[in-house]
Amino acid sequence: MNLSGLKPPKGQVKKQQRVGRGMGSHRGKYSGRGAKGAKSVSGYSRMRGFEGGQMPLHRRLPKRGFKNIFRKEWAIVNVGVLEKLEGDMFSLARLMELGVVKRPGEGLKVLGSGDLKRKLTVEAHHFSKAAEEKIKAAGGSVKVIEKKQAE
Repeated sequence: MNLSGLKPPKGQVKKQQRVGRGMGSHRGKYSGRGAKGAKSVSGYSRMRGFEGGQMPLHRRLPKRGFKNIFRKEWAIVNVGVLEKLEGDMFSLARLMELGVVKRPGEGLKVLGSGDLKRKLTVEAHHFSKAAEEKIKAAGGSVKVIEKKQAE
C-alpha cells in the first residue's frame, strides 16, 4: 500500500468558505459575525467557562475536601511481591529495572502484605513494622536509605 496514494472518500472534503470577499459571496461585509458587539471584532476571546454573565458552573458548585500540598507519593511494594521476584537483593533501582515500580516518587516503601519464605536483602527508604518483621523472620536483612535533605 502506498501512503501517498491515500485519498478521502468522494464528497467528504468540501471547499472552505472564504469570508469577507464581497457582497456577492453571501459572506461579505460582516463576514458572518453580525454588526456589533465584542464577538464581531478581531482579537476577541471569551474567558473559559464564561456563561454570559451568569455565575459560571465552576463557581456555583461547592468546594469539597482538602488537598494536602505537602503529600508525599511513595513507590510501594509488598513483601508478597518480593517473594515472587527472582534474586535475593532488592533496591529501588532493581525494582524499576524489573518493572515492579513505575515512578520512584519520594522513595521506596516496603509494606507487609503477603508471605515471605526465603532470605532477602532489601534496601528502601521506609519499612512497615510488619514488613521488617517478616523479612527478618525469614533470615533476611533490611537497610534503611536516608533521604538527603535539600540545602
